[in-house]
This record gives sequence, structure tokens and C-alpha cells, in this order.
Amino acid sequence: MRAEIAFAPRLLAEPEAARYLGMSATMLRSLGLPRKEARSKRLYDRFDLDDYASALPYEGQNDAEEAKRADEAFGL
Repeated sequence: MRAEIAFAPRLLAEPEAARYLGMSATMLRSLGLPRKEARSKRLYDRFDLDDYASALPYEGQNDAEEAKRADEAFGL
């Protein structure tokens, strides 16, 4: 008997990448995120999608707060 391994694919087509980020394909295209080329296919790397999501600010967080924390972290 063969065991099946379930895992998220690393490379995602546009509809799956948009669904992964919880947005429409139109919005995803407007972000200008890089895509990888696999023969004739253009695919989004899940790691790039994760980096984009991680860089988004939290609700209520603004640039001034972010700059202040960065300055404090570097002793400025």
C-alpha cells in the first residue's frame, strides 16, 4: 500500500496564489509580485507570497510607529 503525502505546493498558479492570500486575481496582478517561469507557465512562489503577507502592517499600525520601533531597535 502506498502512503499519500499531503502538503501545500510551493509554486502556485494565479487563481491559487490569489486564494492563498485571500484576494482576487485582479488585485494579485496589481501588486506586481514576481513570478517564476516553468516552461510556458508563470507561477507564484509561495515563499514570495508569505514575504508579502508578512510585510503588511497590522491594523492600526502606521509608518510613524514602525519608524520609532526601528530607531529604538538600533539605539537611535
